[in-house]
Amino acid sequence: MVKLPLTLISCVFALALTSQNNFTKKIDSIIEASIDKNDPGMMVGAVKNGQIIYEKYYGMANLSHKLKMDKNTRSNIASTAKQFTALMILKLSLEDKVSLEDDIRTYLPTLYPKVKEDIKIRHLINHTSGIREYIGLMDLQDKAWWTRVGLDNNDIIELLEKQEDLAFKPGSQYQYSNSGYTVLAQIIEKVTDKKFKVYAKTFFESLGMKNTEFPRGYMTVIPNKAEAYSDWGGGEWYEDIKVTKTAGEGFLFTTLKDQLIYEQALQNAKKQNNELLIKSQLAIDNSEIKTYGFGLRLFNWYYGPHKAVHHDGGTYGYKSQTVRFTDENLSIFVMTNNGKIGTDDMADQISKVLLKPTKEKESTYADRYFETIKNKNPQVYAQYRSSKGQLIRIEDEYNKTYFKRGNLKIELIEEKNYLYHPNYDDRQKIIFYDDEMVLFDTDGSTTEFKKINTPLATAQDLEALVGTYHNLELDINLTLRLSEDNILKAKFSTKSNERDVEILNKEEMQSGNFIFKVERDAFDRPVKLIVSLGRATNMSFKKKTNLKFQPKIKTENGYIQVSTIGSKNGDTSDILLTKNDGEGNEEWFKRLGGKSWDKASSIIDTEDGYLIVGSTSSYGVGNYDFYVIKVNKKGNKIWQNTYGKSDNDYAYTAEKVDDGYIIKGTTQLCDSKDVLSRTCTNNVWFVTIDKNGEELSNQVLEAINKQ
Repeated sequence: MVKLPLTLISCVFALALTSQNNFTKKIDSIIEASIDKNDPGMMVGAVKNGQIIYEKYYGMANLSHKLKMDKNTRSNIASTAKQFTALMILKLSLEDKVSLEDDIRTYLPTLYPKVKEDIKIRHLINHTSGIREYIGLMDLQDKAWWTRVGLDNNDIIELLEKQEDLAFKPGSQYQYSNSGYTVLAQIIEKVTDKKFKVYAKTFFESLGMKNTEFPRGYMTVIPNKAEAYSDWGGGEWYEDIKVTKTAGEGFLFTTLKDQLIYEQALQNAKKQNNELLIKSQLAIDNSEIKTYGFGLRLFNWYYGPHKAVHHDGGTYGYKSQTVRFTDENLSIFVMTNNGKIGTDDMADQISKVLLKPTKEKESTYADRYFETIKNKNPQVYAQYRSSKGQLIRIEDEYNKTYFKRGNLKIELIEEKNYLYHPNYDDRQKIIFYDDEMVLFDTDGSTTEFKKINTPLATAQDLEALVGTYHNLELDINLTLRLSEDNILKAKFSTKSNERDVEILNKEEMQSGNFIFKVERDAFDRPVKLIVSLGRATNMSFKKKTNLKFQPKIKTENGYIQVSTIGSKNGDTSDILLTKNDGEGNEEWFKRLGGKSWDKASSIIDTEDGYLIVGSTSSYGVGNYDFYVIKVNKKGNKIWQNTYGKSDNDYAYTAEKVDDGYIIKGTTQLCDSKDVLSRTCTNNVWFVTIDKNGEELSNQVLEAINKQ
């Protein structure tokens, strides 16, 4: 064994000490520049190769009592806690007490009994279950979670038990959901036969994290607790309220020292062959997505090309960020009780001190980016659909081009007549083609947005939307009405305020943070609104009122409408066509029909007049037949025709097509002519006619009911 000279050992030690002093001073200066020593504080640590290389405490844990942050201070790391709930589930699976492929109804049978697809435990872990975010659901009820004194996991489960369906098919999409982790906590209780918070306390102690726990109640005394503070713009600190006691998705109180103990354990996991900790940092087996694992994001660090696993959290003024640079065996952890501090930005600044500078990768675009565009003047300003079904609008505002999705609005900078980039990154490119828009990223990936041709909403479409819609699971109503100046207004029964609705196209609307999608029946009537709010998406509101067809059309100076009127003796009926001015005064009317029963359902505008749709027993071959009348702009009849079979056929609406019109209604089909014993069905029936009323084809669609 060769002994190194004492002077050489001293030099090596001195160089290492100098290097550590250099990065320590740099990190100190970063933190001191962002926080005053008398402000709510921050705790920062870093671990490399299993050794703690940085650990500091800044600012105040409690402003009222002027208590400083120190190694004993416990703060809430919010959603960064999800990795530990996932770790508990993973441990139970390695012990063969659960399988990640198990359906959650194995343990919680009262959840989603009507959902046929498997909702697997792994779907909860990586946010692909389709279970809606309870925060949005409670907001719709006007019972915001942060106002619910004593809110706990049982309250959330009770709310989810009332949900009959999911936002999407399990495994088909990623949508972050705190609800999923609340369900995971309940499954842990069922499997272990222990209260989740009790089991979790023992679990943390087994990891050497003796000062980490989920509070058992919102009023529970937590020794050395940091209070959370926010400055709401007036330069004055306010203590954030804390009235809830949920657990699993967040609300984990811990010390910096405990978190660094855990980071050391992770970095030493391979040496110690710790299967639990090794697997916890990887993607979930059989998962449909690989970008989120066991409570961790698995893509490169946001601010650079470094491979990393990471997660952040934020509740009230509490915030946290953990990031693990796997190739460098470096972990950085930041937590704060200061609502003004961004822990992700702080972690990034620190990472740039501790990581070796990397040469920025050159942009590499997919081959399609370099292909010649055949159409050099594609239509840019249009609406597009993402692969996830989101509506994207490209709009011109004051000679600037904007990308819009919901409330998101990004300016696009034009480079050429078909090539743009977002204003925040000139390396990303967007190219417009005839039928799509494509985003080219610097790593060679592409995102396609298909152009859609959904028509804009007409005045008649707006009027058809008016009515009351009901959501059974939350037992709330949504009412749409038209104001005097023809603005659509929306009001939830749980909210005091009425809000304007922006009409995006015939099928989609937006009102503040709410997105509404219209579902129609076979006769083009709005029968349902699919409502999304944040991460509570695709909630069904069924229409209760105004389920009528289109009996009225607005004109330049009033409106024209059809109605059914009875005879004096009440033994026949006719169709009445009326033209009214803007004040509702009648200008002229026409009475249409035959000698028996004739009924009007709707009217549509045509280039040279109007098309009236209804049913008749005065003409035709059956009891009732489709009845279609074409009139000019003065209401004078141009032609009329009937379409039908031997029993009852009722026409309700018409749709314009290139060659003429599709008349939509129902036809009655019976298995015999014996009225006493036969079975009949009412079926959706479409009859296609030309512009002169001659039948071109007909098609029987689905059955509506049996008689």
